[in-house]
Parts: sequence; structure tokens; C-alpha cells
Amino acid sequence: MTMKVKILAAGITAVAAMSVAGVASANTLEQVKQRGHLLCGVSDGLPGFSAPDERANWSGIDADTCRGVAAAVFGDPNKVEFRSLNARERFTALQSGEVDMLSRNTTWTLTRDASLGLNFAGVNYYDGQGFMVRESLGVTSPTELDGATVCIQSGTTTELNLADYFRANNMQYDALVFDTSDQTIQGFETNRCDVLTSDISQLAALRSKLEDPSTAVLLEELISKEPLGPVVRQGDDQWFNVVKWALYAQLNAEELGVTQANVDEMKNSDNPEIQRLLGTGNNNFGQHIGLGADWAYNIVKGVGNYGEMFERNVGPNTPLGLPRGMNNLWNKGGIMYAPPVR
Repeated sequence: MTMKVKILAAGITAVAAMSVAGVASANTLEQVKQRGHLLCGVSDGLPGFSAPDERANWSGIDADTCRGVAAAVFGDPNKVEFRSLNARERFTALQSGEVDMLSRNTTWTLTRDASLGLNFAGVNYYDGQGFMVRESLGVTSPTELDGATVCIQSGTTTELNLADYFRANNMQYDALVFDTSDQTIQGFETNRCDVLTSDISQLAALRSKLEDPSTAVLLEELISKEPLGPVVRQGDDQWFNVVKWALYAQLNAEELGVTQANVDEMKNSDNPEIQRLLGTGNNNFGQHIGLGADWAYNIVKGVGNYGEMFERNVGPNTPLGLPRGMNNLWNKGGIMYAPPVR
């Protein structure tokens, strides 16, 4: 590379960095308020997390996380415009300001947290990478997959995890890489691969799309930690706090027994923790993050507490049938834990 080209490349890099920094330094909360709705980046269709129906109505944990933020800001969970993003384009869309936040089954890693100009605002689902195989293969453990052809989605943490696992176990595999999750499940269903690997929650969602879900088995062993959660741009601490505390409000509400059905009644509670959460009894903790006193009340009223959000989207009575497991509250055998509102 010549010196002239090096200087030009450095200039382009600097301009790009300044552009991202300019977006990040903006007051996102005020921009969202002025626009009148939240722009939220979600998946390109993953049942239980973010998926549209035939009328383009989005549902899922990630979609509801967006709605919780909208409820906190506007008092209306429906003031959200969902932007469908695949794994490759999700971070660029957030960095460029195309969306205000990302809520798209995205794993929190050091590289993503420290080198992309982004901040993870908590975990709305603790997950791990696993494997889905055809029931007819009789496979019961990932250690039996030596020589397998594996369907995988590009631009995800699963690629590196897969390589690490097979290398550590002295096994070989052939990777069949696709751009979208729908393409991976199509590859699996048409027998182009023996195995499909992804986060176990995503595998459960993809299995529900099969013509006959009973033909596929999710192996029990997990090979990684995959904490999934909402993401915002660095450089705007107020917006970071809004998104972070919207999720924490749902967790605290579940712990305190505040639900979508009883939240109006709970506004009369003498419990000081509930009063601080719901903004009653002269409490106004919303002012610290640029919101009204009823910010958390609006979240629970519009979306529900975390447990309600989990159960209706991915719980045992849904097509995904996922147990709470690690995603239960800390005082019920899980690791979900929110800082207190005080």
C-alpha cells in the first residue's frame, strides 16, 4: 500500500468513526420523543423472540422488550416501529442510527461490547449453543457428530463456538453456511445437513417451523454461554439507562408480585418497594432517567412483568415449550436479578 493510499484509508476510517460518534453523542431520548415512536431493530423472524404474523404484528420476548421501552417513554407500548434485520446487518443499523436500539437475540460478548461502539443494556434471556439433529439418526450427544455436515447462520457467535468445540474434541465437520435462520432450517429440512446448531432457544423456535417438529431432537448438552439482550449505542448514557431500567422494571415487578392484571390495585400498596417502582407515595425515580414518575407502571400495565413476558412467548404452554431454568428469578432457582429501584 502506498503512503498516499494509506493516508486516504486513514481519512476514510476517521470520517466513519466521527460519523458513528456523532450519532452516539446525540440525545436519543429526545429524538425518540420528537419522532413520536421508537425504532427498534429485531430479527428477520424468530418465533418466541421477534416474529411478525400475517398482519405484520410482531410478537416475542425481544419485541416485547422494545414495547417495554416505548411504554416507559410514551406510556404506550404500541409506539414502536419494528425494523427486521439479519445477523450481518444488525450492528451497522444500530451504529448508523437506523434504529434506536437493537433487541434481536444478540449475544453479549467482550468484542461486541468494547469494539463496536455499542453497549449491552442487560440480559433478557440466558441461553447457550446447542445442536438439533434428526430423530432418525439416533444421536444423543454432540460427541457423536464427528464428520457431520452442520447448517449454521453467518455473522453469529455460533460459528466460532462450533469450531472451538470440534477442535477441542478432535472431531471434523463440514459447515454449510447461510445468511438467515430461515435458510438454515430449510437446509436442515431438505437434508442438506445432518445437524443444525444455534442458541437452544433459536433451535426450539426453528423446530416449531418444521412440517413435523417431532422428527427433530434438541440435544441436551450446551457448548457455550449465550447471554442475549438489548443493545444501544455508546455515548448516550441517558438512553442506555432508559433501556436498561425498562428491563429491570419488569424483573423487579415479577419479584414484587406486580402483574399486568393487578398493577392498578398495587398502586395503593403500602409496600415502599412497590411504591418506588410504580411512582406512588411521592416517589419519582423516573426523573433520574428523563421519564415520568409512572414509567415503570406503564411498562407493567402495557407489557407485563418479566415472568408474564416469558410465559406467553416461550414458556411451557407455547409451541417452543421452554422451561424457565436459568431465566427464573434469583430467589426461585434462576439467575435473573435486577438492581433495586431506590
